[in-house]
Amino acid sequence: MMAMRVCFASGEWRTRRAHKERVVYKINSGSSSTGKAKKTVQIMIGAMVFILGIVLTSSIYNYTAILEYSGINYWGSFIYISAGCLSVAAQNKHHPCVVKASLGINVFSAITAGMAIHLMGIQLALISMDNPSLYVEYFTMRVTGILLVFTIPQFIISIYISALGCKAACNKDSTVVNVH
Repeated sequence: MMAMRVCFASGEWRTRRAHKERVVYKINSGSSSTGKAKKTVQIMIGAMVFILGIVLTSSIYNYTAILEYSGINYWGSFIYISAGCLSVAAQNKHHPCVVKASLGINVFSAITAGMAIHLMGIQLALISMDNPSLYVEYFTMRVTGILLVFTIPQFIISIYISALGCKAACNKDSTVVNVH
């Protein structure tokens, strides 16, 4: 068995036992607050998408939308919140299993956000091709536009955190891996 050294934000090195490989995780203390801010933004975006999904679904008008049929406002927001919570846990625990789980759910969150962006684009295109004249069509366009404004940063943040998680989880040959 080889020893695994872990560097904490204070610069203190601790040794753990690992099986057949030596990995060093160095936690960068300079961007710790911005890293948590990005992960907290993931949670807040998930909550906002859920609330706007309720607003879009519980509209008093009977105008149906692709976003309502797909349910992406509900299961997508659940995935965004889960990705943010697991990313915060990975930053606090520094355990390789939690880092890999965070990597996996952030990849899934990026795929979900990409699908949501495409569905919202289709929804906006269909409404604009119908020459919107009713208030409900304008209302649906506005809510979908706001959802799109929240989903694009979620897509970017998920890809960014996935790249950092891949750097931390997959790079076992190097001596230092920065986890933000």
